[in-house]
Amino acid sequence: MQQKISILIIEDEKSIRDFMKKTLESYGYRAEGVATGTEGLGMINSYVPDLVLLDLGLPDLDGLEIIEETRKWSSMPIIVISARNQENEKVEALDLGADDYITKPFGTDELLARIRTAIRHNNLIHKEKGKADKPYIAKSLKIDFEKRLVLLNGEEIHLTRVEYKIVSMLAKNSGKILTYANLIEEVWGPHADDNNRILRVNMANIRRKLEQNTGEPEYIFTELGVGYRMLEDEGEN
Repeated sequence: MQQKISILIIEDEKSIRDFMKKTLESYGYRAEGVATGTEGLGMINSYVPDLVLLDLGLPDLDGLEIIEETRKWSSMPIIVISARNQENEKVEALDLGADDYITKPFGTDELLARIRTAIRHNNLIHKEKGKADKPYIAKSLKIDFEKRLVLLNGEEIHLTRVEYKIVSMLAKNSGKILTYANLIEEVWGPHADDNNRILRVNMANIRRKLEQNTGEPEYIFTELGVGYRMLEDEGEN
């Protein structure tokens, strides 16, 4: 019998905590809920869940502290669920190591989809360590990382070296938000100017090459003020 995926909910609002716990259990997850950051950190260390759903506005600790402490020793997926919708707080949570960010109120379908993506991505990181990257496949787009080849509808798409680095990083983290700062550091190095203009210019060029309609992208989505998210890889589903 397959062991159930365990999820820890750190949320001080009892009605929301109970709702999430009941919903997750009805979809086959094993869920535990706590109301404070102190309890949450204790449960993370002792319970070691497969995934954490974390509210930032806790009564005793800021949720950002929990992300920071957890990332000192674990890569377990952390999805922030918060009423805070300021872009700088989303960016800070993601840059500290959160895997995703959902703003309240949210729907059940959205929550479950984000959980599936975070768990899948975390499993791939561990499963594929030391192995060659499998191709990214979604709709009509295929990226062969070994051959550095990008195919759309079976035809090769020419990307510049920088454009390929951006697309490759997004594809290897498909379904996950990558912040502007994270992309800039990975592509241009840690001492690069953190101005987003050069990234936006490259992204506009990438979209002209990959998207049928740049105003309604199919593959690379903008998380306004935060970063970009690439359509989830279908090759591992």
